[in-house]
Order: sequence, then C-alpha cells, then structure tokens
Amino acid sequence: MTADGEEELLRRWTSTLLAARAGREGPDPVPYGRNLLARWAEPQRRYHTVTHLRAVLDRVDELSEHAGDVELVRLGAWFHDAVYRPDRSENEERSAALAEKALTEAGLPPEAVTEVARLVRLTITHDPAAGDLDGEVLCDADLAILATDADTYGGYARAVREEYAFVPDDAFREGRAAVLRQLLALPRLFRTPYGTRNWETKARRNLERELESLVA
Repeated sequence: MTADGEEELLRRWTSTLLAARAGREGPDPVPYGRNLLARWAEPQRRYHTVTHLRAVLDRVDELSEHAGDVELVRLGAWFHDAVYRPDRSENEERSAALAEKALTEAGLPPEAVTEVARLVRLTITHDPAAGDLDGEVLCDADLAILATDADTYGGYARAVREEYAFVPDDAFREGRAAVLRQLLALPRLFRTPYGTRNWETKARRNLERELESLVA
C-alpha cells in the first residue's frame, strides 16, 4: 500500500471514530488506525487484505442510506477481519474481542462498542435478522465481491486458494464447495434493496460457475 493510500484510510478511520465518539473525550485515533492497517497487511493474507478492507468500506458508503448508524457499520468493517489466520476457525470472535478492547480504550460508549462487536460476529453467518439494517449493510458490503465481473471474481477465488495453500487440493476443493453450497442455499445472499437489485443475480452466477469448476 502506498503512503498516500495509507493516509487516506487513516483519514477515513479518524473521521469514523470521532463521529462515533459523538463528542466524548478519547485518545488520538491515529495509533489505533495504524494498528489495524498493520493487521490487515499481515503476510499470511492474500484476499483478506487492505484492498478488501477498502472495498468493504466503499460498499458501506454505497449502502449508507440503508443503515441505522453508518459510523458503527464502518467500524464493524474495520474490525470484521482484523484478526485473520486461515488455519484457525475463531477469527471473527477474536476480531470482535479486539473491537471490544480497542474501542473501549478509544472512547466509544459501551452500547456502541457492543453493537460493533455484534456486527463483527454477524459476519460468521452473513445472516442478519429481518429489520437489522446495520447488519444487512455490513453483510452485503462484505459479500459484494461475489457480484463482481468474472475476472475480478476469479482473482478473488485464486486469492482465497492462496490463503489456504497449506491445505491439499482435494481437501480444499471439498471444503470450498461446501462453503459455496452453503451460500447458494441462502434464500437471499443480499438483504438490502440495493444489493438484492444489483448484486444477487451476478453473485449466484459466479458462485455456481466456481462450484461447477470444483466438482467437475
């Protein structure tokens, strides 16, 4: 990531944290932002990188009119994969715990901290309850990569495989196919009206194409 790119993300982080603090006193947001960016740049990541973080933040902006509290959704995006080890299954829980610790230190009210952690945990299933507007926005933003053009989706799929390079081919194909089937079995991949209208069909087409390539 370039220095300009890092500074741009730090500005977005600072603006979000200060807005979520709503005038409460707290420490300088920048060290917290730098810590998060360092986590997103860890060497074991191939898809869950700063590029993914920026993409999710951009999609949250795109869906912002649907959110109840868009600043908390943005914080959820910053933390949702802040802890990521492809060989572990508790990444979302550890990310939520990091959010609880860091955001409490950073001056967020307790109820806001609780909400951000809830949103992070929701990305385990991407299945928000009906009427959970903030959950719908974060989950749709996180899954929006599924609805990209064929070349971008192919790059995403290859990056996921690289993150799991330690898994033998047969085991990866079986596990990845199970994930794709789970997604395709959802009544709706996207819950916001915008996501349903613009992303659902493209995403299902991409998922079905990848699944076919795995089981062929």
